[in-house]
Parts: sequence; structure tokens; C-alpha cells
Amino acid sequence: MGRRALPKLNPKLDYSDYYDEIGRLPDDWKLSTLFDPTIPLEVELGSGKGLFITTASGVCPERNFLGIEIRKKYANYCAAKISEAGRDNAFMLQGDGLLFFHKFLPDKSVDDVHVYFPDPWWKSKHRKRRVLNESYMQDVIRVLKDEGRFHFWTDVEEYYLSTLELLKEFPVLKGPQPVTAKPAEHDMDYRTHYERRTRRYDRPVYRSLYVRGC
Repeated sequence: MGRRALPKLNPKLDYSDYYDEIGRLPDDWKLSTLFDPTIPLEVELGSGKGLFITTASGVCPERNFLGIEIRKKYANYCAAKISEAGRDNAFMLQGDGLLFFHKFLPDKSVDDVHVYFPDPWWKSKHRKRRVLNESYMQDVIRVLKDEGRFHFWTDVEEYYLSTLELLKEFPVLKGPQPVTAKPAEHDMDYRTHYERRTRRYDRPVYRSLYVRGC
């Protein structure tokens, strides 16, 4: 399934209040410059076209949402979408999400971490590039609050099974918990654009949810 071109952005739209780049953040940057730390925070690594962050931030206005996307044109597109939707509880960062987790997210600062359909890096010699690795999971555990949740979905069974094996090394994460997904009722009843395309082609989606123990 090839990627479709992104729709063109409105050249008159100013979404600068919803966008920044990780590479421009000062070393002493604080998460509190974006969000009130007393409000629950959800972080999505790899936001793609931004369907999840745009939708979830509207459904849950009492929570904050931070999206991270390495591809600049996609990160800009996501920021534009949340700006158009008037989501004052959402923000987009462009750049290396693994670096951001390790360097900028404080201990026990995040309620939910979402990773949906990450690049599978099919070739064996490239699998070391997968984002779900031991180092990243250590940061996920560090930044999650007690009872915080880690959501991982993929359409690649091998990636799913190998990740479940990896997560066995981290007993503080309890799971996988049961995840149910009702059949889509309409064309936008999906968590991400990629899930919509995957299910449209009747391909399976493998879902897992883990909860951080106290």
C-alpha cells in the first residue's frame, strides 16, 4: 500500500503555536513550557497524518496530547490539523522521538504512550532501527506514571510477537491486557489513517496494551 500525497496546507494558516522542532529545543527545555503538569498527558510517537491526536484531543478535552513525528512535512500537516480544529490541548513536535523521550521527558510525567504502526524495517539487517527496542522501552517505563498505559498496534505479526517477547524483560509493565476494537461504523471510525487503510484491505491489526505497575 503506497502512501498517498498529503493534501496541501492552507498557505494563510498560522499553526506556529502548535508546532516546534526537537532539534531547536534548548538543553534546559521543560515540558511545563507546553502543558500544565497537573493535567494528564498522552504522548504519541509517530503521529503520521495526525488522525489520532486530532480526534483524541477533541474527545478528551480534559487531557493534553503531545504528538511526535520525524518527517517534517507530516509534522507540519499534523500541527495544521490540530490548529484548524482549535485543539488548545494538543501540540506537535518534529524530530527524533527517541531522543526526546530520553532527554526531555521527566520521570513519571506521562499517563499514556501510544505507538501505532511503526515502520517494521523488514530486512533482518535493518531491524535494529525499529523504535521498539530495549533502550526506548526503558524510557517508556521511566516516563510513565504508576498505572500509566503503553499502547502498541501493528499490522506486522512478526513485529507484534517480537515486541511481546521484548516486553517480557520488563515485568513492571503488566500485560498484554485485553484490547477490544469494535467493527468500524463509518469511514472515520479508526484510530489512525494507517489503521483505516489496513482494515479497508481486510488485513489484521495486532493490538496490545500494557499497564505500568506501582
